[in-house]
Amino acid sequence: MVLGKVKSLTISFDCLNDSNVPVYSSGDTVSGRVNLEVTGEIRVKSLKIHARGHAKVRWTESRNAGSNTAYTQNYTEEVEYFNHKDTLIGPERDEDNSEDGFHTIHSGRHEYEFSFELPQTPLATSFEGRHGSVRYWVRAELHRPWLLPVKLKKEFTVFEHIDINTPSLLSPQAGTKEKTLCCWFCTSGPISLSAKIERKGYTPGESIQIFAEIENCSSRMVVPKAAVYQTQAFYAKGKMKEVKQLVANLRGESLSSGKTETWDGRPLKIPPVSPSILDCSIIRVEYALMVYVDIPGAMDLFLNLPLVIGTIPLHPFGSRTSSVSSQCSMNMNWLGLTLPERPEAPPSYADVVTEEQRRSNLVPSSTCEDFERALQGPLFAYIQEFRFLPPPLYSEVDPNPEPATNDRPSCPSR
Repeated sequence: MVLGKVKSLTISFDCLNDSNVPVYSSGDTVSGRVNLEVTGEIRVKSLKIHARGHAKVRWTESRNAGSNTAYTQNYTEEVEYFNHKDTLIGPERDEDNSEDGFHTIHSGRHEYEFSFELPQTPLATSFEGRHGSVRYWVRAELHRPWLLPVKLKKEFTVFEHIDINTPSLLSPQAGTKEKTLCCWFCTSGPISLSAKIERKGYTPGESIQIFAEIENCSSRMVVPKAAVYQTQAFYAKGKMKEVKQLVANLRGESLSSGKTETWDGRPLKIPPVSPSILDCSIIRVEYALMVYVDIPGAMDLFLNLPLVIGTIPLHPFGSRTSSVSSQCSMNMNWLGLTLPERPEAPPSYADVVTEEQRRSNLVPSSTCEDFERALQGPLFAYIQEFRFLPPPLYSEVDPNPEPATNDRPSCPSR
């Protein structure tokens, strides 16, 4: 008998979405098939699968131990999220046509189903970083007598969902900073920066609306800029390794001395990036929006606003919380609160309190005799009269005006 050959061994997943991409989250059931195609008959000892999810970090650092002596210090750490093994063909399956512990597979294509459930506990989102990764995979191993095993590993994606429709991620982020430039004994005017964004949580593909005001009272030409940075932090053996990467940026117009620039919702689009990873003990991925002023010949003036990149986008009308937050962000325009040109006069006293109410409230009504005698005194009569005296006439002109002051100092003249 001529022994057959394994033509192909593949793994396919039953996708839960319409994009045919295997994406899962904690608590989901991962199911699929191991596809085996052979030419001729082959004898198989076992066909097994091994599924695993883990986070792993690794980096090295050079150390000096004295003169002409150096060594390399390795830092590694690993966290396992699940480990599942199953046998698709083999003695554990108790096959009917097994002989001497071997199973005969005839020529053609064969499918073997598998399934397992991800843990209900939070899982870290799949991630590939410079010094570490979070990976989830399924490996199939075909064992035959007197031959090397055929192995195949295929990864799938896990998202630990972050819903940005939560109060903490819908709250506006804002800040203000100021810097004064000095050169020996000469001091120029300050450079001030104020910035605000509508919320803390965003999803990839959204645009961050940046509200900012930059005032240059110094003698130098400055340039306002903004950028989104991703910070990867890796932890092992009590040490931490950090990597900072630029995600997106924009540049404003150059500001000469005494000039001011205002950004009224300038957009900065977030490209496709990994969601924030906040629950893993050895890998952490965070984001921040940096609004800063590029000052030549001096340290930049910068303002950091924290961001969280989530997986569940904003519900414009479906979430009461997001609706309330958006209304608050619209009403809290910190760039300039303006009063109406002509304020509306308050209602007259007669519209609020009628003559009948005023007369009835002058007479105290109570069932307690001691309290009635106490209220007959002159003090209570005075309080009652004072309570219903009409307010002074409304006037749009302040009878006791204060001298006008300019709260915001302007740039000093040169």
